[in-house]
Amino acid sequence: MLFAGYEKTTLHSEKKKNAGHKILSHYMLRSNVGLTMLKIGGGAVLLAAIVAVFVVATQGRDPDLEALEQEGREYIAHLDRRAGARKNAASLAEWAYTSNITEANEERRIQVQLELSKQEKQAWSETKMYRWQDFQDFSLRRMFKKYSQLGVAALPDDKYKLLMQCVSGMESNYATSKICDYKNTSKCDLALEPEITEIFAKSQDPEELKHAWVEWHRAAGARARQNFTQYVQLDNEAAKLNGFKDVADWWLSEYEVPDFEQQLAKLWEDVKPLYQQLHAYVRKRLRDKYGENVVSAKGPIPAHLLGNMWAQTWNNIESFTRPYPDKKEIDITKTMRDENYTPLKMFQMSDEFFRSLNLTAMPEKFWKNSIIEKPTDREIVCHASAWDFYDGEDFRIKQCTTVDYEYFQTTHHEMGHIQYFLQYKHQPVIFRDGANPGFHEAVGDTIALSVSSPKHLRRVGLISGDAEDEQTEINQLYKMGIDKIVFLPFAYVLDLFRYSVFRGTTTPDDYNCHYWRLRDELQGVEPPVNRTEEDFDAAAKYHVSADVEYARYYVSFIIQFQFHRALCQLAGEYVPEDLTKKLVDCDIYQSVNAGNALSNMLKMGSSKPWPDAMEALTGQRAMKADGLLEYFRPLHEWLQAENQRTGEYIGWEPSKMQYCTEEQLAALDAKAKPEPVHES
Repeated sequence: MLFAGYEKTTLHSEKKKNAGHKILSHYMLRSNVGLTMLKIGGGAVLLAAIVAVFVVATQGRDPDLEALEQEGREYIAHLDRRAGARKNAASLAEWAYTSNITEANEERRIQVQLELSKQEKQAWSETKMYRWQDFQDFSLRRMFKKYSQLGVAALPDDKYKLLMQCVSGMESNYATSKICDYKNTSKCDLALEPEITEIFAKSQDPEELKHAWVEWHRAAGARARQNFTQYVQLDNEAAKLNGFKDVADWWLSEYEVPDFEQQLAKLWEDVKPLYQQLHAYVRKRLRDKYGENVVSAKGPIPAHLLGNMWAQTWNNIESFTRPYPDKKEIDITKTMRDENYTPLKMFQMSDEFFRSLNLTAMPEKFWKNSIIEKPTDREIVCHASAWDFYDGEDFRIKQCTTVDYEYFQTTHHEMGHIQYFLQYKHQPVIFRDGANPGFHEAVGDTIALSVSSPKHLRRVGLISGDAEDEQTEINQLYKMGIDKIVFLPFAYVLDLFRYSVFRGTTTPDDYNCHYWRLRDELQGVEPPVNRTEEDFDAAAKYHVSADVEYARYYVSFIIQFQFHRALCQLAGEYVPEDLTKKLVDCDIYQSVNAGNALSNMLKMGSSKPWPDAMEALTGQRAMKADGLLEYFRPLHEWLQAENQRTGEYIGWEPSKMQYCTEEQLAALDAKAKPEPVHES
């Protein structure tokens, strides 16, 4: 095609050709890219640039810039194709390791990453030679900007390998950590999935829960401290090589708005009153169950009593804390098992939901290559994940699925990632991503809001009976709230902690102290036993050990309600102030209108800044908590009345558990104080 284009230009008069050559010579001298054109694009790109010069020479525009932009367009297309091949190779090596954790696969993964990093570094140095900031084409400028950031491959080879080994070491430690059984100390093969998770889901023995909590944090957390400390240092070096102050600055840049941290803080302030009411209510129910010696009336809640290893969601205590316990609770997990649900059926139901919206069916390779049940013959990273192999054909999920309601929702979440991949696969490789990291997480959860609605559960036969009365609705909203609302402060804390670490505000000597100070102050939870700097509890969470930014989940849990409200209105399922069309019972299943609107946003990938994508679906350009607050308004009002009735203390006093020394607390307080203002 490029040579064909060149041949057409030779039909012009000799006079125009000579003019073109003069312009090209001038352009090469001024921009100093003549050598670059030959070096990085080959003869074909040079010929394409000549074509561009001939065209602009007759149109009265600046031929220098036009020629450079045309060459940049050809170069970036070539670069994008090569980037896709590299991403494919990296994903295949990563998949091989995380789906079969062996030393050989780990070494192979690191070798592949090292080789690809050399190629990326070469491409990066070439890309930086372009004056792309002056290009007129918005998309072209955006591609160059994204490709001008190399990532961790900017490190020298030895440091890059060391960084990969640090992260791989943390991830491997996390995936293979085992603890001993509380009731049988000689049985020491309990993995996080499924055994320890099941203990937190089912046990109501505080001592057994404390044992599991302490042992997991020792195995998965404390052992990662050295690797984590080195990883922070190396990752910060990589950030500087990419033009950022530190990794915090780097991560925040992904959101493309200068005041993103302030936006996160504002969202938390908006949601905090609802969370505090929910926290006070749950604390009372736990105190009623375990006694005031275990759960105080005004303090934080002990983290091991909330049904989840990290106290990030509290679904597993719903059975004995729900507002109206006499209202019969439908056990959806039991119904699923009674009806012989399998992991495959759960995935097929999710696929059918997306198809009902006029979205894309899962391709054949998805069903062939995905891992949807835990293998019995090898160790794998069980944390559910969705994978794009960047060839436009291969998309997979890796998930150790068990047949229960939680995994029913998780399956829809992961399938949402795959649907996003499918919708934007036509985009250049560099744009095959969410509009911001939170968008990717929000899509599947938005679908899950419909899937978990009473209306949909009745539709698919998982519950039966009439529409919900007010008490049943409050129970339903409470169940959602101890998933969606209580997650927000945890998600907020995880990256607040890491921002501080990356910025050097929190040093290795204070890791655990600062982590628990944040959880105490913002989440109102405390460790079940005293902690020291021998512990490193943050790394007992997968995303810290695996170097995964977490603000995306915080953003997701806010914006999914914005998405849900917009889709429900398009589906005719939600009408403000109409009690027969409430947001809590909206199900967009089979709505082509909603599906088409969702598709239009998903197809954009990251080709535009996220406010554009947000506006395309919701008409809003900012993240707002109003959708979430509207969804949970009946619960908020009920909690306020109930807490007032029982005289509950709203908020919490500082924990009496020791997780900081007196010296550490004094240092933290000193850092928190504003700098004194000196008058000139």
